[in-house]
Amino acid sequence: MLHWLLAPLQPGWDDLRLLNYISFRAVAAAVTALLVAFVVGPLILARLRRMMVHQVVREGTPDTHKAKGSTPTMGGLIILAATIVPTLLWARLDNRYVLLALLVTAWMGGIGFLDDYLKLRQKRMGVKNEGLVERYKLAGQVVCGVGLGTWLWLDPISSLPGASTTLPFFKYWLVVPATAALAWLYVPFVTVVLTGASNAVNLTDGLDGLAAGLCAISAVTFAIFAYAMGRIDMSGYLQLFYLRGAGELAVFCAAMFGALIGFLWFNAYPAQVFMGDTGSLALGGAIGAVAILLKSEFLLVVVGAVFVAEAVSVIVQRTVFKYRRRKHGLEYAQKHRVFLRAPLHHHFELKGWPETQVVVRFWILGILSAFLGLSTLKLR
Repeated sequence: MLHWLLAPLQPGWDDLRLLNYISFRAVAAAVTALLVAFVVGPLILARLRRMMVHQVVREGTPDTHKAKGSTPTMGGLIILAATIVPTLLWARLDNRYVLLALLVTAWMGGIGFLDDYLKLRQKRMGVKNEGLVERYKLAGQVVCGVGLGTWLWLDPISSLPGASTTLPFFKYWLVVPATAALAWLYVPFVTVVLTGASNAVNLTDGLDGLAAGLCAISAVTFAIFAYAMGRIDMSGYLQLFYLRGAGELAVFCAAMFGALIGFLWFNAYPAQVFMGDTGSLALGGAIGAVAILLKSEFLLVVVGAVFVAEAVSVIVQRTVFKYRRRKHGLEYAQKHRVFLRAPLHHHFELKGWPETQVVVRFWILGILSAFLGLSTLKLR
């Protein structure tokens, strides 16, 4: 928006030409997001406390987490405000990459907000806090995935085929359906990626600062990829597919990074507020959407390896438990679990790791995953 508003003044003000540089606007978006988080954070936190929007403590939660039942949730509103506002200010709003990323983020955030709101309402009514029914939540995510996949398939926003993706570690290797008649398979593929990413982040959001820190690492990593793929010279040198206009996603990712760092001010141990589904579903959707728009869905598995591990731990735990319960009975299944508790971060907690140690070590693993993802820029 600022690019449009200040464009007429550029001939007389040489410094305003900085607005033509994505790198400058990305840094400005990150700084703005950080400041927005610092400004709106206390306001939203105070409001949530007055409304008594507290975290729901699930059955089986470790004793060390019982006190968190009085901590406000829905702090994802801070992240959404601090991501969307700077993006609208610093990104080019005629760029479809940015518009689609914002649309997916807002949609997923809306689903999460509805879930958190229903939990609050059910708590006030004295009924069990289940929030939005799981199948309705999944339906909302699937609708978003189908919509995004169909849009990109029928109306590609780059010179690459709409129904296509790339593989990390391979230069100029484009994966497309074997025949045009199978191009529709791209839609369920996008749906699985987007739904999986949003749910993986949601599952990871269980310790103070864990999901926020990992998402910040992923956001800055994809900002680098977006910038490189959006420049014809850099993409050529690194042997990446050039995606005209994709560089603007660097501004969006930088804003998300700044928003998450600002949110960590309130979410670091001991957390003053949790992001709730409002934040976790929005962040997962945002990161998944960026990976899809950059034709880098498989790269997401590398960069977000910790999220993948968290999701897989839940799937394995549930699958093995159901199998053993059916074969050997409930008592046997309860005594012979794969993990002490899923998701994975709770397993290490029950093994005796302090919460802060789990968080920092998972951040380190997230940084290693990001470095591995960045290494694909040269290892091709």
